[in-house]
Amino acid sequence: METQRLEQERVDQEKREKRKQKEKERKERLKKEGKLLTKSQKEARARAETTLRMLQAQGVEVPCKDSMPKKKPVYGDKRKKKPTDEEKEKGGGKDSEEEEEEEEDSSDSSEEEDGRTKEELLYDRAKKRIEKRRAENMRNVDLERLRSPVVCVLGHVDTGKTKILDKLRHTNVQDGEAGGITQQIGATNVPLETIVEQTRMVKNFDKDTIKIPGMLIIDTPGHESFSNLRNRGSSLCDIAILVVDIMHGLEPQTLESINLLKEKKCPFIVALNKVDRLYDWKKSPETDVVATLKKQKKNTKDEFDERTKSIVLEFAEQGLNAALFHENKDPRTFVSMVPTSAHSGDGMGNLIGLLVELTQTMLARRLAHCDELRAQVMEVKALPGMGTTIDVILINGTLREGETIIVPGVDGPIITQIRGLLLPPPLKELRVKNQYEKHKEVNTAQGVKILGKDLEKTLAGLPLLVAHSEDEIPVLRDELVRELKQTLSSFKLEEKGVYVQASTLGSLEALLEFLRTSKVPYSGINIGPVHKKDVMKASAMLEHDPQYAVILAFDVKVERDSQEMADSLGVRVFAAEIIYHLFDSFTKYREDYKKAKQDEFKNIAVFPVKLRILPAFIFNSRDPIVMGVVVEAGVLHQGTPLCVPSKINRASIDALKSWFRDEMQKSDWQLIMELKNTFEII
Repeated sequence: METQRLEQERVDQEKREKRKQKEKERKERLKKEGKLLTKSQKEARARAETTLRMLQAQGVEVPCKDSMPKKKPVYGDKRKKKPTDEEKEKGGGKDSEEEEEEEEDSSDSSEEEDGRTKEELLYDRAKKRIEKRRAENMRNVDLERLRSPVVCVLGHVDTGKTKILDKLRHTNVQDGEAGGITQQIGATNVPLETIVEQTRMVKNFDKDTIKIPGMLIIDTPGHESFSNLRNRGSSLCDIAILVVDIMHGLEPQTLESINLLKEKKCPFIVALNKVDRLYDWKKSPETDVVATLKKQKKNTKDEFDERTKSIVLEFAEQGLNAALFHENKDPRTFVSMVPTSAHSGDGMGNLIGLLVELTQTMLARRLAHCDELRAQVMEVKALPGMGTTIDVILINGTLREGETIIVPGVDGPIITQIRGLLLPPPLKELRVKNQYEKHKEVNTAQGVKILGKDLEKTLAGLPLLVAHSEDEIPVLRDELVRELKQTLSSFKLEEKGVYVQASTLGSLEALLEFLRTSKVPYSGINIGPVHKKDVMKASAMLEHDPQYAVILAFDVKVERDSQEMADSLGVRVFAAEIIYHLFDSFTKYREDYKKAKQDEFKNIAVFPVKLRILPAFIFNSRDPIVMGVVVEAGVLHQGTPLCVPSKINRASIDALKSWFRDEMQKSDWQLIMELKNTFEII
């Protein structure tokens, strides 16, 4: 039956194709003969015939068709009308040929159009328009106009990341002014004037060669910044600053950051921070850091050289070449290191200067002006008097007030209009709400706050899309649904494991990476607040493996009824706003759970051991037996039951596997296999 159905479908498809081909040939023939007319052409012909009859009735001689030069009849005005920019944006402004095609389409029945409905035809037409617009935008890249590069700051805790960000934000603070640097939503916008001001001491740096209009420094956790813009396959970050404490070298989180940068193939420079802690360091923030190094005493220079060489060696162990920026002849092969002190300000100008130089040379094509919209939702915030707003990083393109946007949501894509685009005023920090300035449109690269309806359930970490016309909404909505499904399906779930909940896609990835390295399986994931349905899913582990009846909630709200439900079912909910606090509390829970289980099974678990009794050293053959033995295999524990030979069973082996695995060596498991055969344990 299935074969017959498929065969019938094939036959029907062939019939439709033939009918479509015949119709196409018929239209082509009629076009050549001048008989296929649009509605407007038919009306024009009718008017012309009426005029002709009136003239003939008045006795005016009109040349007949045969005496006229042979020419294809044209009715109506077929001159192409050039569409305006506004019409282009709305998908309007069609020329007469496009109108003719649409007239033809409307004259055909829906059955002749491959059996598709009107909605399907509109959907396909909108999809093609979007694809065409994107292709045109990608072709029309302007290499002469560069956007601001997006810079991320990474590194270990206490290496000075925050200090560097503060130095970039608050350099030359006078009377509460931010010195030309505007801290924006989740990001710091460093304008051109500030770059010029901060690099004035840098040797051989010509301010007239600066091509970028500024820099956008993302102030979010590293993993957060690298959440992929899934529909473009590229990272939010263009270049990164890896902060390394010169006194401590590469630390655990520094290595994590390096692996992240390598994985995303993101270029980066190294800030060798805290040089002011070198013995007898003489600070000089108003001079080039190379000159400052030369001015130091010999013992200070020797210590700097020694620590730098040690860090270069550590980078080599990670498979990376590194060199001091002023000695680096090949920035594409060697990572540049800039000596800095966020505390004293030494080297900060050189750091910014190097960022400018690398971004406008090595990354020129990536930063080239492009009208294709690239924007990512970073955060969802409720503001007094404004309602729920979303913070968006706009990388490419333009956002305008009144545009229809589609953003990812907890219950599916949210479609709304932009009611307001908010930026802080120039030279001011973003601290109080009355400092926001409303803009009609915002260009790249900016951090912008968007006002709109129904934004409460927006998901951070996924793209924001703009519909240019109403028929594009379903296409873009489906695109976002696919993005989210593909993203969540890429995470490998286990049958047994914890349930993970996070506020954004980036934080979810960070949390899952921690669980993977800690060898903790996860059976379910979600983004957004913890609801009762999440508790129900997590409670399934109570039957399979109670240790995993846990919800890890990172930076999300736990609804009160959800918490009550979890308490009644016996599901543990760990919630924290800082990822490391969540790690610590969950790690402690696991250790406590394991210890409790070890106490519970200590009388069941039997560690395997093989002994040989020494007959010459039997000191007491009755209770209590005291004798000398040789341990030939395994480990002899106090409390191990002994027999001739030592007795183990299936329950004791299972207890060892579940709760004492860390105390067993490979040789112990080999002995278990030997004893299983001896005692015929299945």
